[in-house]
Amino acid sequence: MLSLVFSVRADDVTAFNLIKEANKYVGDDVKDKVVEIHSDKSVTGLTPIVWYVAFDDEDATFKIAEVKFEGGKKANVRRPTRPLELTSMNKEIMDRKKMNIDSDKALAAASGDSALSGVKLQYSQMWLQNSKDGGPTWKIKLWAQKTDHPDKMADIGEIYISADDGKVTRRDLHLEHLR
Repeated sequence: MLSLVFSVRADDVTAFNLIKEANKYVGDDVKDKVVEIHSDKSVTGLTPIVWYVAFDDEDATFKIAEVKFEGGKKANVRRPTRPLELTSMNKEIMDRKKMNIDSDKALAAASGDSALSGVKLQYSQMWLQNSKDGGPTWKIKLWAQKTDHPDKMADIGEIYISADDGKVTRRDLHLEHLR
């Protein structure tokens, strides 16, 4: 018997494409009810390859269903069973109409930010969550090459980008970590 496996092509691995793919692995009553998207820290450059799409799932013990992707392919589907796994997650469904800036565009905006001029960015980790004002916002944590020790990396903080219009809403950068 021939088995077909569909996944997002590696060059199309963006958070919004992964929502469409993740919808295939959750029930009809959960589809598109995204509460958070986040990545692991990237390992082979600036763009993360491991992503998680979390949905509001009223039937799950802690009301969350999460689909994990590695390189655009579904790795697993789980429903967290420990409340500590969910402590930082805002469980409000994000407004899809305000989700206009995908992960690739948000990362480009963050890495092109004038505050990072001359900084050699190496890795990132990303979250798309509802901000305090209710709109979806990208939080992008960045690591960069140290100036005096190019073989070492430093966590230089976060840049927040509106998923609605792509504008930087906040910077929490620590460029002094590069010395």
